Amino acid sequence: MTNLKGKTALITGGGRGLGKAVAIALAKEGVHIAISGRNEESLQRTVEELRTYGIRSTYAVFNVGNHAEVEQGIAKIRQEFESIDILLNNAGIAAFGTVEEMPSEQWEEIIQVNVLGVYYVAKTVIPLMKAQGSGDIINVASTAGLKGSANSSAYSASKSAVIGFSESLMYEMRKENIRVTTLTPSTIATDMTMSDLKITDGNPDKILQPEDFAELIVDILKFNRRALIANASIFSTNP
Repeated sequence: MTNLKGKTALITGGGRGLGKAVAIALAKEGVHIAISGRNEESLQRTVEELRTYGIRSTYAVFNVGNHAEVEQGIAKIRQEFESIDILLNNAGIAAFGTVEEMPSEQWEEIIQVNVLGVYYVAKTVIPLMKAQGSGDIINVASTAGLKGSANSSAYSASKSAVIGFSESLMYEMRKENIRVTTLTPSTIATDMTMSDLKITDGNPDKILQPEDFAELIVDILKFNRRALIANASIFSTNP
């Protein structure tokens, strides 16, 4: 198993929810953490918490769906961290409604953030990983990208696109010693799923928790570098 101590990770959407849970799990492994998001206050609070684990941590405020902001934000992070060994493309948004009901602007925003956001961040980080000769990129899709359902056309389409992009990128990056993994989790109890979308009550006996997701990511990253987990799904055992 690979020792993660001393590595550096960039986690988009790292101020809360899944991103924060993964940041804490990696900090406990001795990984230095950079997080991004749009809410500076939550990013600041999370960075302060991460530093209590004895690691270096920083943040940058940017919208992953804006290419110029992504480049500027990652340039800011590189003032603190020379290398980025791990990228978790976690930032994303969701909204539900029929094709007829959902405003086209909202549909487009979901695609912009969830699909182009993954592309923009990966495109900016890949040259850094190639220059250092290694890296791990983990892209968060969803089981919604494996199978569509009523009222989820935008979200399902965006996550299907992430799966296709991520799998293509995996084949491109293997020869560069950069491992690319696609994750397709089922519903996880986060602020977004419980408060924003109200699609789960977060019952810990029935619903996946952010810590479960974080544990999976740590295990994937610890695999010997000769091994690549191309894709992984995680479901609750008692839905």
